[in-house]
Amino acid sequence: MTADRSCDWCDGVTRRRFVQTVGAGVAAATMPRVLLAEEKTVKPSDGPENLVAKLYESLNPEQKKEICFAWDHTDDRGLLRLHVSNNWHITKPVVVSPFFTSDQQQMIEAMFFGLYHPEWHDRIKKQLKDDAGGYGKAQNIAIFGEPGSGKFELVMTGRHLTIRCDGDSTEHFAFGGPIFYGHAAQGFDEKPDHPGNVFWPQALKANKLFEMLDGTQRKVALLPYEPDESEVHFQGKDGDLPGLRVGEMSADQKSHLKEVLGTLVEPYRDSDRAEVEKCLDAQGGLDECRLSFYETGDIGEDKVWDNWRLEGPSFVWYFRGAPHVHVWVNVADSSEAKVTTAG
Repeated sequence: MTADRSCDWCDGVTRRRFVQTVGAGVAAATMPRVLLAEEKTVKPSDGPENLVAKLYESLNPEQKKEICFAWDHTDDRGLLRLHVSNNWHITKPVVVSPFFTSDQQQMIEAMFFGLYHPEWHDRIKKQLKDDAGGYGKAQNIAIFGEPGSGKFELVMTGRHLTIRCDGDSTEHFAFGGPIFYGHAAQGFDEKPDHPGNVFWPQALKANKLFEMLDGTQRKVALLPYEPDESEVHFQGKDGDLPGLRVGEMSADQKSHLKEVLGTLVEPYRDSDRAEVEKCLDAQGGLDECRLSFYETGDIGEDKVWDNWRLEGPSFVWYFRGAPHVHVWVNVADSSEAKVTTAG
C-alpha cells in the first residue's frame, strides 16, 4: 500500500451516538444502545470475542462470502490475516452501510470499542472523525476462521487503523498480530507541537527520556536516518539492532522507559496490555530492547524528536511523527512470527 497523502478526507458527519456500560471481561467498555424497537439489545456480558461469535452466527451466506475467510487465506498481500498497512481496506463493505443489519452494526461497534480502555473512547472517536469522517464510515472488517473452532480472528481496517480481536487464538502475537494507529489532527503536515493529536503525548513521554540521557548515551541513541516506516519485521536475538541498549541505562532511565511503555499500551484493554508484557518477558524484557531517535523528520527543527523506535528481538513499536503520526506495532513471544506489511 502507498502512503496516504492521496486519501479522501470526509467532512464530519453526525452519526448515532449511543453507549452503555459493559462488564465481564471488557473492563467497563462502552457499547451502543438500541435505537429502533426491532433491534435486539447487546447484553452487558458480551465481550469482544463473544460479540464476534454472535456476529458470525448472524451473517447470511452472501455476507460470509464477502467478509469471511479461511484461517490461512492468502492473496496478493500474502497471509491476509497478518497483513498491516497505514491505510487499507481488508474487504469492501463499509461497517455503517446497508450491507450490515442494524443489529450487526451494533455488535461491530460494541466489539470495536471493547478493544480499547474506556478512558480512551473519546480520543479514539476524535481520531476517527478527524481522519475518516467518524466511526464506521470508512472502516471494513474481515473474519478469519470460525468462532468455536479454536481459531478465529476479526480484523478491522481503514485510514490509520488496523486492530484485531482474536480470542487468544493467534499463536505468538500480542493483539492477534501487528496493529497500526495514527492521527492527522489538523491536516497532513502537522505543526511541531502536533496540536490536537491524541497520540502525540506518547512521543513527548519518550522525549523526556532522551533528555535524561547523558552525552555519550545520546550519541548512541540518536541516529541520522529512520528506517522505512513499515520495516517492523523481527530481527531476533542475533539481530544487529541499532540504538541505545536498555540494559545499559541507569535505574531511573529504565524506570522512565517503563512509564513510556505504559503510555504506549494505555489505549488498549487490560488483556492486550498483559499480553504485550508476557511477549516482552519471553524475549528478555525491556533490557533486551534498544531505543532510537532519528534526526530526520524533526518538524520545526526543535530537537523534540518526532520519529523514534523501541525495538527488541520480537518487539517493535515504531512511532513516526512526521509529517503526522503513524505508529506501527509488532509484538510477539518469538522472532519466528512473520507478518506482511505495506507502507
